[in-house]
Amino acid sequence: MGRGCIRAEERVAAAVGSLHEAPLQFSHSVDVVNGGVLFALPALLVNGLLRRTAEHFTMPKGFYGLVSIFLLLGYMAVARIRSIEKLRYESPGEMGRLLGLDRIPEVRTLRNKLDVLSGQGTTAKWSSALSKEWMEADPDLAGTLYIDGHTRTYHGSLTKLPRRYVSRDRLCLRGMTDYWVNDAIGQPFFVISSIFTDGLLSMLREKIVPRLREDVPRQPTREQLASDVYLSRFALVFDREGYSPQFFKEMWDLRIACYTYNKFVKDCWPEEEFSDYRVCFADGQSVVMRLAERGVFVGGKIWMREIRKLTKNGHQTSLLTTAYNVEIGKAAVALFARWSQENFFKYMREQFGIDRLIEYDTAAIPDTSEVINPQYRKIESQIKSKAALLYRRRALFGTMVMEETPTQEKDVQRYELRKALVQEEIVGLSKDLCALKDKRKEIPKRITISQLEPEDRFTKLAEDKKHMMDTVKMIAYRAETSMAEILRPAMSREDDARSLLQKIFTTEADIVPDEKEGTLTVALHNLATDSADKAVHELCKVLNDSETVYPGSNLKFVYKLVSTDFLRGKEF
Repeated sequence: MGRGCIRAEERVAAAVGSLHEAPLQFSHSVDVVNGGVLFALPALLVNGLLRRTAEHFTMPKGFYGLVSIFLLLGYMAVARIRSIEKLRYESPGEMGRLLGLDRIPEVRTLRNKLDVLSGQGTTAKWSSALSKEWMEADPDLAGTLYIDGHTRTYHGSLTKLPRRYVSRDRLCLRGMTDYWVNDAIGQPFFVISSIFTDGLLSMLREKIVPRLREDVPRQPTREQLASDVYLSRFALVFDREGYSPQFFKEMWDLRIACYTYNKFVKDCWPEEEFSDYRVCFADGQSVVMRLAERGVFVGGKIWMREIRKLTKNGHQTSLLTTAYNVEIGKAAVALFARWSQENFFKYMREQFGIDRLIEYDTAAIPDTSEVINPQYRKIESQIKSKAALLYRRRALFGTMVMEETPTQEKDVQRYELRKALVQEEIVGLSKDLCALKDKRKEIPKRITISQLEPEDRFTKLAEDKKHMMDTVKMIAYRAETSMAEILRPAMSREDDARSLLQKIFTTEADIVPDEKEGTLTVALHNLATDSADKAVHELCKVLNDSETVYPGSNLKFVYKLVSTDFLRGKEF
């Protein structure tokens, strides 16, 4: 039956196929480990943890039902249990009490359940439906979308994934790239994974933009676009990797605005052009920026607005945009808020483990898929190496020519010999570089998977289970963000809201069901400081006002903050 099992008859019934799923049975429990995760349940439900799951997933008969599995995944995310294997070190009976069961499934059972759910091929539809709902819930935030790639490195031996540059490690490593779409405060909408190294522009053209054109709410009509030549459907914000005048023109032809950093800044504008603007970010923060603006014809393709920010040390940060009807301050905020997405990546890596491998399995890649030819990549690397060496030798020769000619005969001979050797090396490198470039022309840059040599072929990591877990983690992050917004006004240091939530989720709590009153009281134990307790007390008021009912039961939550002697009636 497994450790912690006390509902043996129901487990036997589930084993012989006569139990659809175990009913919830909450018992009077004291000092439940990680009991504070129940404080996150209302926010998890509001953000879609159980929404549309019955439409897209089915679970075979067994002790653990669909609701129990998804609730467990949500609890794992907010409690910072970053992988399924980590459940081996958690008390199964204690966590089972949070689900209204005698224990949680063991790791092998949970993996089997996830295999069943992810194998139905509906994870993408479920995630897409949630993404649309999130966008429709806040159309203003969904009108400006932040896109960036995050490399998920792989050090295993199941397959030889293509190498790509990882900026945080400053190395070329094997892995996959996840392209995330977020809003201005870092909340995620969806993620698309790619095994190929085509880059951000290719992903934007082929997958992200077509999906956004369908999903972004409240886009202007054709009549509105025709009447206002500067009006856009929505805006995309990305870093210098997406810099392309041709792409900017393509997007504006679709009436989609773009924001990015200027890639080629060679001059400085006079400080007299800059003026002070008070700008407000999406999170409510207000600052003063010194900004200036000019029109610029980029790459001979399209006229764009160039906006520069002048810092206190005199540095000028240049951004380009095709958002022609947006105020200069709002346009600057739109790009500089991109750091919220960088913070999101860092936070999700450290707190939610988005880079962790979920399953040890691979999937085949269609033979018609195109990849960079390894031979072309090899020649390209040699050309770059030769070109860099040739540049250094020419620079050296230039400095030698500009030096004063020696007067003594011995010095003249050594000088002429050095010049001749460097000149000879330059000639040799130039010939080698030309030969490599000619050889590169004979090699196709892209070939299909079927044309790769056997030793160069690779498969991709299985994605369905990873996609499901990423969606649950997105829900958990959005739930935590909404709870942090509730806590901040009650805290002296607003930046500590997420840290306080992490403490809440891992704090012990007492669980007291009352079938007659139809309530399920969650009594959180006191935290380390009085200020933290007061902030949590305000959170309890908001959670109680939501009147959340535990899924699958008729018990309404009652949240309280009490000391360990709650059962003796001494409340906070």
